[in-house]
Amino acid sequence: MSSEDENRDTLYIPAGLKTQKEIYTGFGKNELRQAIIGILIIGGLDGIFALMIFNNIPVFVILLLLGIFVSVMCVQKDVTNLSALDMVKNLYNYIRSQKKFYYKSLDEWRWDHK
Repeated sequence: MSSEDENRDTLYIPAGLKTQKEIYTGFGKNELRQAIIGILIIGGLDGIFALMIFNNIPVFVILLLLGIFVSVMCVQKDVTNLSALDMVKNLYNYIRSQKKFYYKSLDEWRWDHK
């Protein structure tokens, strides 16, 4: 090795850094808040339908546990730092965005055309 190779500064960029503390991998305070809101909404709907309309406690318990599982899994982030909810938001924004771009052809040597 030459002295030039030894003197060269190298740039180290760490991967997978998180800006907020996580309870476990991919699930922090913000995701906990989102999951609790989802659980409350699903639990409320579950209570209305399973208990008030059908009067069935086992269905209520099963749907409540399923709602907790789905709420947590929808907001937990993966290695790309995206959750299923984030992916659905991105897909919705992409669907609503403009996809046709109209261009006007100009003479490349003359810019004074209008």
